[in-house]
Amino acid sequence: MQANPDQPNIADCPLQLLLFIDKRPSSREQVQQVRTALKELRRECEFELQIIDVSEQPYLAEYFRLIATPALIKIHPEPRQTLAGSTLVQQLQHWWIHWQRSVAEYLATADSSAVEVRSLKQTLALEIAAVTPQTGDGSAAASTNLESRNLSAEVEQVSTLRSLKDAFDSSASFNWVTRSTELIRLSDEVFRLKREKEDLEHQLQFKDQILAMLAHDLRNPLTATSIALETLERDCNPKDGVERLTPQLTARLLNHARTQTRAIDRMITDVLQAARGIGSDARIHPHKLDLGALCLDVLNDLQDRFLEKSQQVEKDIPSDLPMILADGERIRQVLTNLLDNAVKYTPPGGTIQLSALHRTTQKVQVSVEDNGPGIPSENQERIFEECFRLKRDEDKSGYGIGLSLCQRIIRAHYGQIWVDSTSNHGSCFHFTLPVFRK
Repeated sequence: MQANPDQPNIADCPLQLLLFIDKRPSSREQVQQVRTALKELRRECEFELQIIDVSEQPYLAEYFRLIATPALIKIHPEPRQTLAGSTLVQQLQHWWIHWQRSVAEYLATADSSAVEVRSLKQTLALEIAAVTPQTGDGSAAASTNLESRNLSAEVEQVSTLRSLKDAFDSSASFNWVTRSTELIRLSDEVFRLKREKEDLEHQLQFKDQILAMLAHDLRNPLTATSIALETLERDCNPKDGVERLTPQLTARLLNHARTQTRAIDRMITDVLQAARGIGSDARIHPHKLDLGALCLDVLNDLQDRFLEKSQQVEKDIPSDLPMILADGERIRQVLTNLLDNAVKYTPPGGTIQLSALHRTTQKVQVSVEDNGPGIPSENQERIFEECFRLKRDEDKSGYGIGLSLCQRIIRAHYGQIWVDSTSNHGSCFHFTLPVFRK
């Protein structure tokens, strides 16, 4: 925020106000009401007004400790006062008479200073006259006149200094805000860099942990797959010409090998998603996105998974669903992860539901529901933590990083993700995304 070089000095316009606004459509009407009220009140008392957009200068909002906008702050005369809330206009009308009184008191103080200067001038003039000799000596008179002019010059200098001080006061209230907010901005930058450093250290530690787990856990499905394939191979090439495996056992071995291969693929997918997603909130690339089309595309990709367990998929995706502002690949990750979990926990022949609705003018909500075992209430917050797994899932594939990744992605889009669940009655995961604004 820069002080206006053309602003009137504080003697002419001592009342100085800051109006903090934001770009929310819901606040436009209130801001207009405040500006209209100020326009009417200007007839009673002149003031200096500066308008600040909190989205462009958020550190100023932090400096003045604002908890809501729009907000109106009186920064001069002291003491500072902040008005905010839905009744801001009524508050302004109530306090205006008090602000006028503070202006009058300030001006009275300024006038008394001016009276002191005039009194000093008169006193010096009388003292000069008292000591001036009444002679016809022109040189003495000239000397006295010179002393008088010198004393008058000193008085003028005092007056000038006082004027300069008043001029300084008129902009000081804005200048100290500028300096202070710059310090706050730098402090925030240092804090941000420290957070980034901690986040990078956490990423390295997390990835080392995942790699160690991957190297250990891949051995089991690889061994199982290898045994199944070797058994099938021996049966296909029997040395004694006798087939040892029945068609049912052969089918079981093939299915086992396929299941273990998918478990390996799932582990690798989880690790790759974690590598791309952990701590990468700043790397999303949001753009105008057709969420309905993306949902249908993900369902099509997972069609084989649904068929394998004879699961029914119900979808409710309105044709008039608005476009969203999001990173398509990231949201695909979230949908795939939630639907994959639904497949995993929904019993064979069960039902999975995918729905999307235009929740508000600013948000779209997506829901993925299953009729699996549900999540205990005491664990419904913890399931979004990194590497957290329910005890019942310890024998299942995966590392418990999928939901944590989903949460990071949704939060990076300024959305929310949560779960509604009851034990033995299934789970429903919800998340919100911002509507695209033209």
